[in-house]
Amino acid sequence: MGEQGVWGRSAWPVWNPARPGSRSAHVRGVLVLSLFLLWPLWEALGPDGIWPKAPAVRIAIGAATLLYAAGWLGAMVAGVRLPPRRRILLVGTLFALAVVAALLRNGPLYLGHAGVFSFVLAVAAWLLPARWGVLLALATWVVQVLAHWVAPGPVTWGHVGGLVPGIVIPVAVTLLIRFVVQLGQAHEEIAALAAAAERDRLARDLHDVLGHSLTTITVKTGLARRVLESGGDPERALAELRDVERLSRQAHSEVRLTVSGRRRPSLAAELAGARAALRAAGISAVLPSSANHVPAELAEPFAYVLREGVTNVIRHSGATRCEVLFGDGWLEVRDNGPGQRTAGQSAAEPGNGLSGLAERLRAVGGRVEAGPLPAGGFRLRASRA
Repeated sequence: MGEQGVWGRSAWPVWNPARPGSRSAHVRGVLVLSLFLLWPLWEALGPDGIWPKAPAVRIAIGAATLLYAAGWLGAMVAGVRLPPRRRILLVGTLFALAVVAALLRNGPLYLGHAGVFSFVLAVAAWLLPARWGVLLALATWVVQVLAHWVAPGPVTWGHVGGLVPGIVIPVAVTLLIRFVVQLGQAHEEIAALAAAAERDRLARDLHDVLGHSLTTITVKTGLARRVLESGGDPERALAELRDVERLSRQAHSEVRLTVSGRRRPSLAAELAGARAALRAAGISAVLPSSANHVPAELAEPFAYVLREGVTNVIRHSGATRCEVLFGDGWLEVRDNGPGQRTAGQSAAEPGNGLSGLAERLRAVGGRVEAGPLPAGGFRLRASRA
């Protein structure tokens, strides 16, 4: 629909074309709309309609009525795909055909007939902004009242009130159908957005979970291999392999929790994991003893920041030292590595990891900054905006 909904100032109705799976429903809709044309066609072309007229008049009335019916059916089926100017032209053409058919049938007095403009008003309510359709219906009612006023004979409230159903019913019913269609489309859009958001959540969480776990597993496996190749202490290699087994089980459990949406990372657990991963990678770790002073609403996003930052230090930095700092509403991960990177990319071109962190921090009113330090090394900083 338009940018302001059914009653928006610029609410030109636009709906998605019928999907391949709904073609049968589309055909049924066309058939139902065609049934609405039986009454006006019979009234205009039936025995009591054009037959008393002269042949030329009968042909003119028949042509105008058939064009009016075909135009109405086409407008209701495919008019929403037209640009605004063509819609206005189409509604104007249908009004002109209605006037011509009325004049040919019974002269100017027939313009005051209650249902002569019902179909074109339905088209106006279907194709134009709702306000325009209502105003056009009001203007049509005024014109019909004036037609009764100038006609010979007295004008009664019965005449004036009798015009109202032919104006109100088609406009009200059409606007109600528009509202129902809008709700259906909004429901589909919400469902699509929810599915996209869930896919993004899964991709972001799996990246954060598996990236760190696999990096730590790789580091510990490599350490065990080097110990065994150098003829070192087998018990140390076995200890590293036991950690690899534990981390694999833990990663499997975290993946299940992530898929179900029940995983809640702990900043304290991430600190312990970062210390073990950095030690296995041979990187000197300077970490705070606890994270109890971190605000509760920042603990979860900071846990993701810490995990991503340490993972990047291990994988990309070539650093020998990593320092983690906490402050009042901020966290920093620093290293002394020579490279300038963000999950394998430059700081100016953030990768999936930092993009996911930025989304998490925005949800709590925070932001993420990443870039090289003046004295060398790299810094990842998360803070409350």
